[in-house]
Amino acid sequence: MKYLRKSLFLLTLGWLGVACAMPQQDHASIRDVALTYAQTQTHSMPGKVSIQVASIDPRTALPACNALEAFMPNGAKMIGKTSIGVRCNGKPGWSVFVQVNIKVSADLLVANRPLSQGLVLSADDFTVQSGELGQTGILTAPEQAIGKTLKFAIGAGQVLRLDMLRPDFVIRLGQTVRLYVRASNFMVSSEGQAMNDATAGQAVRIKTATGQMISAFARKDGSAEVRQ
Repeated sequence: MKYLRKSLFLLTLGWLGVACAMPQQDHASIRDVALTYAQTQTHSMPGKVSIQVASIDPRTALPACNALEAFMPNGAKMIGKTSIGVRCNGKPGWSVFVQVNIKVSADLLVANRPLSQGLVLSADDFTVQSGELGQTGILTAPEQAIGKTLKFAIGAGQVLRLDMLRPDFVIRLGQTVRLYVRASNFMVSSEGQAMNDATAGQAVRIKTATGQMISAFARKDGSAEVRQ
C-alpha cells in the first residue's frame, strides 16, 4: 500500500511537470484582443470613448493559442462595466472573460422644464450639457429630438432618450395609401384613403374607392398590407 501511494504521488508530480512545461498563453495578448474588440464595437459611438481593460487573475493558466477571438457574452452591453469573452479556436479550446469599463463622454439633451405628453419638441425645450452616457439610446444631438413627439411626460433635468419619443408616422390621416393584399402565391394592390395616423407596424384603417373599410398594417415605406 505504501509503495502504491508513493507511485501515485510520483505520477502526479510527473503530470504537473508536463503541465508546467506546456507553453502558457500570456495575459497581455488576451487583454489586447479584448481591447481591440471593444474599440471596434464602440467606434461609432458619439463623443469621447475611454476603455479600461482589467488585469486577469495571475493564477489563470491557459495553454498558448494562436487563434484568439473576442465575443460578447449574452446580455452584456458595450457600455459601463461589462465583460468581453476571449476564446481559443485552436486545440485545446478554452475561453475566459475579461472585465472592461467603457466610459463615453458626450453632449446630452436635458429637459429644461417639465415637458408634457404629446409635446412636439423644439430647441427651446432642452439644453445641451456635457455628461457621461450611462446607457444606450440617449440622445446626443438636437436634430434627434427637434420635431419629435413625447410619448409621456418627463420632468425638468431629465436626459432625453430615444424610448421617450413616439416613432414618426409613416401614414397620416387622409393620405392616399397603396394597399397590398398578399395571398399564398400572388399579391394584389389598390389605393385607398387612410382613416387614422399610423407608425410602421401599427394598425391602420383604409377606405377603398368603393367605400369598403379594410384593416391593414402600416409599412415603413408608407404603404399598408393586409395580413392573412
